[in-house]
Amino acid sequence: MPIHYLRSLTARNRTVLANRRLGLALAFVAGAANAGGFLAVGQYTSHMSGIVSALADNLAIGETMLVVGGLSALAAFLCGAAASAMLINWGRRRQAHSEYAMPLLLEALLLLCFGLLGSNLEHHRVMFMPATVGLLCFVMGLQNAMITKISKAEIRTTHVTGLVTDIGIELGKLFYWNLGEAQGGEKVRADRARLRLLSSLLGMFLAGALAGAFGFKYAGFVATIPLATILVALAVVPVLDDLRGRSARA
Repeated sequence: MPIHYLRSLTARNRTVLANRRLGLALAFVAGAANAGGFLAVGQYTSHMSGIVSALADNLAIGETMLVVGGLSALAAFLCGAAASAMLINWGRRRQAHSEYAMPLLLEALLLLCFGLLGSNLEHHRVMFMPATVGLLCFVMGLQNAMITKISKAEIRTTHVTGLVTDIGIELGKLFYWNLGEAQGGEKVRADRARLRLLSSLLGMFLAGALAGAFGFKYAGFVATIPLATILVALAVVPVLDDLRGRSARA
């Protein structure tokens, strides 16, 4: 049963339930990586809105190095999203079971690299800080593009602005009064299933952020190991399916 469950999360053939379960797990990881990353580098790396705004502010006041840092972070996020799309399309062309699992394995590896880089931050901040920020932005772009493609843009996991906006829209429809509306007119109704999903994603991101913040505060960069383990668990079964298939054909 656990093997079938894990296989379904990143399998090539998708279901709505599998997409939602995967989205919840990835929202937890993203929240933890984002909060832990802030404790490490003093910057949130999951959303580009703040980075682009800071880039414009720094450009206006003439902080050239900060502008370069902002551009680097933006480029890293873009490269992560592009890498995710390339990996998925590469796997799809080869009919691989792991077409959606490969970006997660790469993310797990990069989170472990983040842990290794971060352990050197205190002694070599000038050298390792830009690399650490870029790495985290790449990871967030990688994950966000993967879940966007897998769910056809229904689910986002690395930032909550869109989630909170959509929750507000559904709450507005939920509490809208239909009394006194024209007879025969279409009533305003909330999509309760979507509201539950959005609220669950927000809750998992918050839970992950709390876990990441406390983990990095008390355990340091060792806290990246559980996050990488979660990602490997999500991805490993389809990868093993591909390896078995390749051995059978050999």
